[in-house]
Amino acid sequence: MQIHVVQPNQTLSGIASTYGVTVDRLIESNKIPNPTNLVVGQNIVIPIVGSYYFVQPGDSLYSIAQKVNVPYQELARINGLSENQQLSVGYRLYIPSRTKTTAEFNAYIEPRGSKVSTVLEQSAIENAPYLTYLAPFSFQAKRDGSLKEPLLNNFAEIARNNRNVLMMVITNQENDQFNDELGRILLTDMDIQNKFVTTIIRTAKKYGFKDIHFDFEYLRPEDRTAYSQFLRKMKTRFQKEGWLLSAALAPKTSAEQKGRWYEAHDYKAIGAIVDFVVIMTYEWGYSGGPAQAVSPIGPVRKVLEYAITEMPSSKILMGQNLYGYDWTLPFVQGTTAKAVSPQQAIETAADYQVTIEYDQTAQAPHYTYTDNDDKQHEVWFEDARSIQAKFDLLKELKLRGMSYWKLGLAFPQNWLLISDNFNVRKRA
Repeated sequence: MQIHVVQPNQTLSGIASTYGVTVDRLIESNKIPNPTNLVVGQNIVIPIVGSYYFVQPGDSLYSIAQKVNVPYQELARINGLSENQQLSVGYRLYIPSRTKTTAEFNAYIEPRGSKVSTVLEQSAIENAPYLTYLAPFSFQAKRDGSLKEPLLNNFAEIARNNRNVLMMVITNQENDQFNDELGRILLTDMDIQNKFVTTIIRTAKKYGFKDIHFDFEYLRPEDRTAYSQFLRKMKTRFQKEGWLLSAALAPKTSAEQKGRWYEAHDYKAIGAIVDFVVIMTYEWGYSGGPAQAVSPIGPVRKVLEYAITEMPSSKILMGQNLYGYDWTLPFVQGTTAKAVSPQQAIETAADYQVTIEYDQTAQAPHYTYTDNDDKQHEVWFEDARSIQAKFDLLKELKLRGMSYWKLGLAFPQNWLLISDNFNVRKRA
């Protein structure tokens, strides 16, 4: 597959002709929301086997081969050229498909309200083929050791049909907010803890969960050791059932990192206990803060490079957002940005006819626009280029895979690129 960036005055029919595909195929593969009104800077994934390279001034077969990581002799053979042939600017070279690696993919799904929406369930059905794990969010622990269950609807059946491991996500949330006192009780009161374990096992068997996943956040720093001991106890117990144990971790860059989110998460200890972790490498740009990339590649890399010094890379799922934010400018503390899917971000850019820029440092798309009420906005989101940058980092660091927060936000290009880059491991 190939990522094409729309240039001024380009049309979908012209792009399709360039790559030898049909307009309908481009629209269907990318679920293009604005086929007759393309935006400069918009990404279109070209659904072809391999890709094309268009010769630029100063290029040679050798320099191109280095860029695309294919031996120049092989590049010449595939394209019916001599090895020392001069290339004209604009000449189209075929680049063979990249070698796929095997990786695991998880996606959280968060039902809200009194029932699971049709959109949310359809998102699970459409995207489960690309997943190793499907993770309904969340079972909320209670102070008496019982659980408040999420809406589960047909998620177990969807997981079975797609050979997904159904992940039981358990949080220390009360009223949808993480609570350190609830965490303290569960980690230090052994009577409550034992009841808690019994409840988890009974519930997991009832619904068919095969991975027990703890997302305990904002724990007290003094409960750091207790949390690791708790996970060790859970590992011993769940192993008897043949289940996996996993945990979500805050995005740390050092063992001594201060802050409520970080201190109780001991990367080294937890990494030695659990089968795998999800590191939440997103929310640098968040709804309550100033406009910036949600998961800029530099900070993401820094977290993951630290993590692999504390645990095997084969235990790490990189966290990845399936959303962006639309901020009203100027940013005022206390205001909240609107969450948008990549598709919604493209639609808004098309509506206001603004160019999508790409920040090479953050490896993230963004743009600004002025709405009909004369208010300025800044939007940061994800596109094919930004997700490919994360896939490249995943492969470079030899991570276990990627975990998405969360399904229900349309990003069709992400799933296209999973198929192009990876063989998805199925464990069920």
